[in-house]
Amino acid sequence: MDFRQTAMVVPSPPFPELTKARLRRAAIDARKAYVATLSDADRALLERRLAEHLTSLCAGAKVVAGYAPLGSEISPRLAIEEARAVGAIVAFPAFGNPAEPFRFLAGDPSAGGPFGILQPRPGAPPVEPDLILVPLIAVDGRGTRLGRGKGHYDRVLTPLRRKGARLIGVGWTLQRITDEIPRDPWDVPMDGFASPEGVEWFGQK
Repeated sequence: MDFRQTAMVVPSPPFPELTKARLRRAAIDARKAYVATLSDADRALLERRLAEHLTSLCAGAKVVAGYAPLGSEISPRLAIEEARAVGAIVAFPAFGNPAEPFRFLAGDPSAGGPFGILQPRPGAPPVEPDLILVPLIAVDGRGTRLGRGKGHYDRVLTPLRRKGARLIGVGWTLQRITDEIPRDPWDVPMDGFASPEGVEWFGQK
């Protein structure tokens, strides 16, 4: 299968009214439909390509934060493994209380957490990543990220970005849409977007 051609011919979903709720639903449906066309081998190879594009970024970071993928989300697992292999500390989001912002804890996501997401075990040391791989539903050319709508990442990323953390949205190629996503004051823009096709940088970072 020609993965480059497959990724490129998947169109951005049509968004007649650019409200976040409509965008979110359409983008999730498009992502699920795309992933349903992939065999296990296809998906594994595309995730390997993603890891190859992220390798140099991870190699230059001291603490790399990843995420445990849900459903049709692309997995950054291979990139995280490579980061660990070159000496970086790896971390994942962990909730102590679902009503409060999560923290990044060092270690693998091996314990059940809120919202059905795996997270490091309680007692793992908290860390402040300097490179954060951020899951998303869609991202536009300004780096505006569309997430699940709960604001969990925005609350955590704001102070880390001020301290210089680099934020890389991660997704399948079709999740980079041409339409502008409505941006609220609390939305934290991404510095770049990584997909199996490569890394696109937004702004000056």
